[in-house]
Amino acid sequence: MRAVAPNAVTAMALCAGLTGIRFAIAQSWELAVAMVLLAAVLDGIDGRVARLVRGESRFGAELDSLSDAISFGVSPALILYLWSLQALPRLGWICALVFAVFCALRLARFNAAIDTTDQPHKSAGFLTGIPAPVAAGLAMLPMYLWFIDETPLLREPLVVAPWVALVAILMISSLATFSWGSLRLRQNIRFEALAGVVILVAAFASYPWQTLTALALAYLAMLPFSVRAYGRVKQQRAKLAEPSRPPAAPAP
Repeated sequence: MRAVAPNAVTAMALCAGLTGIRFAIAQSWELAVAMVLLAAVLDGIDGRVARLVRGESRFGAELDSLSDAISFGVSPALILYLWSLQALPRLGWICALVFAVFCALRLARFNAAIDTTDQPHKSAGFLTGIPAPVAAGLAMLPMYLWFIDETPLLREPLVVAPWVALVAILMISSLATFSWGSLRLRQNIRFEALAGVVILVAAFASYPWQTLTALALAYLAMLPFSVRAYGRVKQQRAKLAEPSRPPAAPAP
């Protein structure tokens, strides 16, 4: 019974992602995007609920991956296709397919590496590629901008299609990205971090699309820093792995 609560949250995330497709069919674009964002919030909760009630299970892990594939792969792809990409029936559909399939490939790679002991990125506190929920949020960045200012260029499929393809490639890439679960706050800045969360929530309540745009751009700006940070960790590990050389014999 302890596994029911986290699995129920995962099922709610799946329902939210599918409901986003329903709103997209009705051309309620803001509600469609909101449902995908709600699915991302629920996806971030289910694992913590499972650890809180000690309800982790292999079934829950598989259900979570299937939910992510639909909520953050299929749903954003169809929403973006109905919103813009359908103006290019062939190229637009190819980009939508690539995004959905690459999301499934990323999740399959993650599941295949669960039992692998040698995971350099994970052991260093990094992720491999952009997580699926983050990729879904980044892929819908043109929609955030269009909600702020309905400029026709932002809905142009020749602009949206390359962006969706780029995010899909980043999702299955080998880039080292920061893992939020590995972040540790210092004791002396926790109050400042709490104040920042309050400001962020207030900004999101007042200006949701502007706040999401800023968060998406900030995440993209952090990618070079995450790659550089992992490079430093990799260099430190290489130095530690070098065998110690015996001292040179003194000259006669």
